[in-house]
Amino acid sequence: MDKQSLKSTQKPVAVILLNWNTPQHTIACIHSLNRFCDKKNFNIIVADNGSTDGSLPILRMAFPTLTYIDNQTNLGFAEGNNRALKYSLEQGYGYSLLLNTDTLVETDVVSDLLNHLENHQQAGGVQPAIYWMHDKTSIWNGDCYVNGVFGYTYHKKTKELQHQFNKVQWLTGCCCLLRNTVLAKTGGFNARFFLYYEDVELSYRLRAAGYELHYLPSVSMYHEAGASGKAAKDKEGTLSPIIHYYVSRNKIWFFRNYGNPLFYPLMFLYNAPYFVGLLAYFILRGRKKKAGYLFKGLKDGFFTPKALIWPL
Repeated sequence: MDKQSLKSTQKPVAVILLNWNTPQHTIACIHSLNRFCDKKNFNIIVADNGSTDGSLPILRMAFPTLTYIDNQTNLGFAEGNNRALKYSLEQGYGYSLLLNTDTLVETDVVSDLLNHLENHQQAGGVQPAIYWMHDKTSIWNGDCYVNGVFGYTYHKKTKELQHQFNKVQWLTGCCCLLRNTVLAKTGGFNARFFLYYEDVELSYRLRAAGYELHYLPSVSMYHEAGASGKAAKDKEGTLSPIIHYYVSRNKIWFFRNYGNPLFYPLMFLYNAPYFVGLLAYFILRGRKKKAGYLFKGLKDGFFTPKALIWPL
């Protein structure tokens, strides 16, 4: 692993940016952090997930003093971030801020989230309100919950601007500040999830360890959403077909482990029409790759042994 050492670890927060073929987004994100956030509170760690577009040389040239972790291959969102989280813990940071590279801040989000956790010791993590980049009046992700009866995750998009917080069931990996002492107990993301639902799964382990998760709507930032999952438009569309594999598989994995078996029939009845309809749509539109990945995701979701997903 290629690492450039920090000169000082006295700052409380390690801001973790996982780059995969999105250097211009990462550069813009770093510029916004440096412009609006108090630099005495954080250092930036850039983990590169085996980019094939020359991302690392581009980023190193733009920001030569940052810390870089070269994962050398695409480890997925889960394990790619885990490498940086491990480094954050080893270097003695008190907190880790996970931040997608296709985001921008326009206020001191780092200090606001840090102050909240320092004043609420019962919280293991906190996230801000995340608004769409193209529509800064609409929330992309707000306070997050799980419907354990019908088997789906959702968020309420609460917009209160007063300095109150909501206790939530999960935090989005797009932007959340996590307490490192808690991560030392629970571990990071489940690497088997690779991409999607890894943040929901980790959130449940944080809460199982006795910590609250908070949503702070008075703090806001902006997200483009899905920059690394978009490709040039072809007959399969602009969204990478493999995303349907991870979304379908990991959703089933999550509810197999954390759902109440009494509600499994209702979950199946609620979700089956959506997946059947989506599969039929892909087949009718000639999107064979998406149909194939969706079918494989459903199959692996139901039939992968739990011991392989959550090894002892």
